[in-house]
Amino acid sequence: MGRNANYGFLDAVGRSGGIVLLLLLIEFADQLLGLELERFGILPRRAIGLAGVAFSPLLHGGFAHLTANVGPLFVLLIILFWNHRYYPERSLFLIWLLSGIGTWLIGRGFTIHIGASSIVFGLVSYLIIAAFWMQCWRALFFSVLVFLFFGGIFYGLFQIERGVSWEGHLSGAIAGFWAAWINHRRWDFKDREGPDRKA
Repeated sequence: MGRNANYGFLDAVGRSGGIVLLLLLIEFADQLLGLELERFGILPRRAIGLAGVAFSPLLHGGFAHLTANVGPLFVLLIILFWNHRYYPERSLFLIWLLSGIGTWLIGRGFTIHIGASSIVFGLVSYLIIAAFWMQCWRALFFSVLVFLFFGGIFYGLFQIERGVSWEGHLSGAIAGFWAAWINHRRWDFKDREGPDRKA
């Protein structure tokens, strides 16, 4: 019998845990060895800062910053990886890429932007919005849970504080919406319409 396309719950936990473990190992190495990895974050509108699009979500300004992100990230990634209809790998890639580019475009200059919070905002946005296009009760159920438990983060979307990248949060939320549109509104509708017909 072929394996179901859905990831099992334990598989989803393992994938999510692997990403969180990677973040922890990077922060441990940074603190222990004094690597100052923050310099590889996003530096807006500077060519050298584009590398941060890839590295920024992996980097944090200390364990307090990291622990604020890993809990929500762990839970949201489990939900994402648990259902293949979310297109988990593609969705995570799009959120990662688009949130990074958005932060690079609108972020405050001469400030390095780091942290996985942009991914957290992107996943919350994605899991809520995608459910309405997926027409799936399971996805709708999780969208309600995500909204109830994590929707409050959007109240602080434009909360401008020293050391907080609201631009990354905003870019993440927009990236989640865009990823949902690309994966479900655009491609799912094309699949339903079938091949183009010529007159």
